[in-house]
Amino acid sequence: MITGKNYIGFDLSNAGSTTFKTFNPKLNKETEWLFYEASEEEIDKATALAWKAFHEFKTTSYKKRVQFLKKIADEIEQLGDELIKTYCEETGLPEGRAKGERGRTCFQLRTFAAYIEQGTWVNATIDTAIPNREPAPKPDLRKMSIPIGPIAVFGASNFPLAYSTAGGDTASALASGCPVIVKSHPMHAGTGELVASAIVKAARETNMPNGVFSNLNSSGIEVGQQLVAHSLIKGVGFTGSITGGRALFDLASRRKEPIPVFAEMGSINPVVLLPMALKTKGIEWAKAYASSITLGTGQFCTNPGLLLGIKSPDLSSFLEVLSKEISEIEPSCMLHPNIATKYDGKSTKMVAENSVALAAERKGNVADNYARQMVVKVDGKSFIANPRLHEEVFGPFSMVVECEDQKELSTIISDMDGQLTGTIISEENEIDDYNEVVAAMQNRVGRLIFNGVPTGVEVCPSMQHGGPYPASTDSRFGAVGIHAIQRWIRPLSYQNWPNQLLPDALKDENPLGILRLVNGHHSTESI
Repeated sequence: MITGKNYIGFDLSNAGSTTFKTFNPKLNKETEWLFYEASEEEIDKATALAWKAFHEFKTTSYKKRVQFLKKIADEIEQLGDELIKTYCEETGLPEGRAKGERGRTCFQLRTFAAYIEQGTWVNATIDTAIPNREPAPKPDLRKMSIPIGPIAVFGASNFPLAYSTAGGDTASALASGCPVIVKSHPMHAGTGELVASAIVKAARETNMPNGVFSNLNSSGIEVGQQLVAHSLIKGVGFTGSITGGRALFDLASRRKEPIPVFAEMGSINPVVLLPMALKTKGIEWAKAYASSITLGTGQFCTNPGLLLGIKSPDLSSFLEVLSKEISEIEPSCMLHPNIATKYDGKSTKMVAENSVALAAERKGNVADNYARQMVVKVDGKSFIANPRLHEEVFGPFSMVVECEDQKELSTIISDMDGQLTGTIISEENEIDDYNEVVAAMQNRVGRLIFNGVPTGVEVCPSMQHGGPYPASTDSRFGAVGIHAIQRWIRPLSYQNWPNQLLPDALKDENPLGILRLVNGHHSTESI
């Protein structure tokens, strides 16, 4: 049941006077629910509870945390049709997408449960003492990772489940032993409250401390700003726009105690179409990319927004087929009128730029909040000269750049902002003649794809969902996969500490049975 209230720890609260509603973009009208924006008093109470809970939660056994994470997944599934119906009402996305994203969310939670049980994530390292070493004795040093404290997580507009209330940021933070305060996304606050209720129920039933999780509503930016500035918040997870992520990053940096902000912000995901690949399979790739550009109405962070090729008849044929396919795909609903309006504005501005030509656009009438998919083209020289052409258009939009030669192609990639993905479309052995292009792409992306499309992010340890700025604020980390946990922990060394007082992960007898680096060698044995 949706109440519209905030979860301050285990308790529902509506102390604030500001209210708002979510919006059904398909029906083009507000939903029935009324939500209460968190007050400053509620923010203070949630952070105080989180800080208090942290001192207990960080010492809970891995086994108890495993039970907690698994229980959250179970409770999300128990929400059943109410969650799916609410998700679809607040986003305009289809039921199949909602169920798929729910499955991914629960999979992430269970994956982190399995991972923390292994214990390797604490990075236990032991160098035993050598008291007789000359010219000075060597102390006993033992190091492991510990949680940093309460984390503020910002829900994403385009993934109401997998990147929001119980998404990768929340799952990884809870797995590490850090309490979480979610700043729910205003576009899907009802979906967020239902998921929050599942997390709170799981916390109660697994005897987690009150304050291990809170969920705060907000229609604007004030609640998020207050959270990031609060002295008891020790880290931030964010998925959204470059403007929003950079504002939070700057705010966190200006604090008396600066804190890390792990933001995934924007990407146009360049695709290089090599000449032989276009000659032999250009039609196939054009059809594949028409589908990729319009998938989910282009509202994926990995949407292929830039297609690069060397000027040739084959590139022209590719563009012709791509344009035809794009024009015939049925338009679909965007997440919110605000997003649809921004898409219309940015795509229109792109077409109006000098040297940019409209290659294809969905014709005819479209329903309110539905997007007209679009492809434009420009020459390489004009693209290099105009930084505005490098900006992301969030939606079913892509730009084809006709380069004069390989040198111009490499220059474009080298000068590009950081990206989440980069793709090379190549025939067998063709790529060997484009080492400079590949090297340039490696320097600008977090994931390098060969003969595929960038849309689709597999949840597994080898996935890197991040990249050089502004794709993310720290290219070493991402929000997808088990290594996301490394964002919420820090190393702590113990020197000459009595064995019985050490954490279990560092004790001589290795009671957890985890893999440790002992005197330079990995081992699960006791010392």
